[in-house]
Amino acid sequence: MSNPLTQISWSPYVVGAAIGILSWFSFATADHPLGITSAFEDTAALAGKAAIPSLEETHPYYAEKAKEGDSPKIGWEWMLVVGVFAGAWLSAALSGDRTRMTVPPSWKTRFGASPVKRLAAAFVGGAVMMFGARLAQGCTSGHGISGALQLAVSSWLFVIVMFPAAIGMAFLLYGNKGTQHV
Repeated sequence: MSNPLTQISWSPYVVGAAIGILSWFSFATADHPLGITSAFEDTAALAGKAAIPSLEETHPYYAEKAKEGDSPKIGWEWMLVVGVFAGAWLSAALSGDRTRMTVPPSWKTRFGASPVKRLAAAFVGGAVMMFGARLAQGCTSGHGISGALQLAVSSWLFVIVMFPAAIGMAFLLYGNKGTQHV
């Protein structure tokens, strides 16, 4: 049997079970669902407070956090963000599945070979996703994993809409021909 850490892909059943156990652990130890967008929200709030110290006394966001018995901080959710990046890097390094490609073939076919255009589109896409995650009061991990595990209707609705929306966006961006490279 080969070392699972060197495999390019893992069984979705094993990974799903591991994420479920991690979610249980999160609820048991922190009484909080898995999710990472709150870490970015807290970082923005801390940056705002550092730039304008009086902001905390006048802005409704801080008052709402205080009412919840919470305050913006770099906490365990940020460690989850760090873990996502570290885990992705470690997985790519151990499996040998890391490429230096900046412009994938499907993007090059549809939009050209410019790495600047590709990185700019990735940044804008990430910003739009973050805005959507905050608007929905949760990201794919928050709604798709933690919320669905709690049988939250809003999270199940999110999951039901998420997949057709992603597929529709892929067809909108790449059409039928561009998806063969994905």
